[in-house]
Amino acid sequence: MTIKKPVHVTHLIWHFGTGGLENGVVNLINHLPEGEFTHSIITLTGHQPEFAARIQTDNVHFYCLNKREGHDWAILPRLNTLLKKLKPDVLHSRNLATLELQLIGWLRKVPLRLHGEHGWDSYDIGGSSKKYQILRRLLHRFVHRFICLSAESEHYLIHKVGVPGSKLLRICNGVDTEKFGQAQAQALDSLGLVATPSPLIIGTVGRLAKIKNQALLINAFALLCHQQPELMQQCKLLLVGDGPCKAELEQLAKQHQLHNRIVFAGNRTDVAQLMACLDVFVLPSLAEGISNTILEAMAAGIPVIATNVGGNPELLPESLHQTNLVASDDVAALATAMLRYVSSEQARCGDSQLVKKHCQQHFSIARMVERYRTLYEMTRKQI
Repeated sequence: MTIKKPVHVTHLIWHFGTGGLENGVVNLINHLPEGEFTHSIITLTGHQPEFAARIQTDNVHFYCLNKREGHDWAILPRLNTLLKKLKPDVLHSRNLATLELQLIGWLRKVPLRLHGEHGWDSYDIGGSSKKYQILRRLLHRFVHRFICLSAESEHYLIHKVGVPGSKLLRICNGVDTEKFGQAQAQALDSLGLVATPSPLIIGTVGRLAKIKNQALLINAFALLCHQQPELMQQCKLLLVGDGPCKAELEQLAKQHQLHNRIVFAGNRTDVAQLMACLDVFVLPSLAEGISNTILEAMAAGIPVIATNVGGNPELLPESLHQTNLVASDDVAALATAMLRYVSSEQARCGDSQLVKKHCQQHFSIARMVERYRTLYEMTRKQI
């Protein structure tokens, strides 16, 4: 009996730390059969050891190209040397920052070269930049397959970049529905969220960066506190995550005189337990691919409000589109959507069951992993 050699997948990523894209890689590696795959995670700028510890398998190695700020052409020969040593079966790059390195994969004749489009950067919201459209147009010939997480990115690649439809696959993110569905609520006294009676907690999870637009959520929360002071008396706002906008957002909370009602929890390893504490989840992003945090909230049975951008409409049940999808610059609309849940326990309970069932039916992690497994195993066939 012939024993198949494990498929060696190299994941090419800007930085391996807290983030939705990176969390998706963790989930994928943890759920692919350990004996059938090995993984190399190649980063341009390094990794966070505490985040990397989320990987539970022993078949992963990390490498860093040590990219300097700005254009650093030295990473090209470094990657060439590394790929020559590793001899991977699959080179899987993600987002624009790593796409140009597929040229080295082509030169080294890596059997299967994949590129994932996971969302937009703040400097290219909606893929509007002509410069980056041209760059993708020049580089797509070095890639065998593009993986789109949303219909928006699929439409962009076909109609703005000119990638043939035959080279595109749409694979939506998956979530561990059991992990988030059964998580026990975290003790909140350390975060200052204990109150009498128990507070109603509105929360979000994500990097504190411009693209994630937490300022919209803070402003909407402040508007509700001003318009509905008695109703909002026991409401708290929880922001989980860290990033370059933290000081700016903290200052915004102080300007609204709500710094004692808005909690900045920082990066956490107990997101599932914190998610279980929320009564309402809000994703106020300016742009998204397919949001892991929306899926995690739905898996936990938390009603979700989101901005009407990227793949967000593809995730929410259609019956919630009118009430729970808002424009990314409309403070009043977000406040209205939040008020529906703040003022009605019946709405919270009903939509909790709705989103949980919807997530279990359409966004299981097993479904996502099986599609990637089939794709990676294409390297055993002639492309």
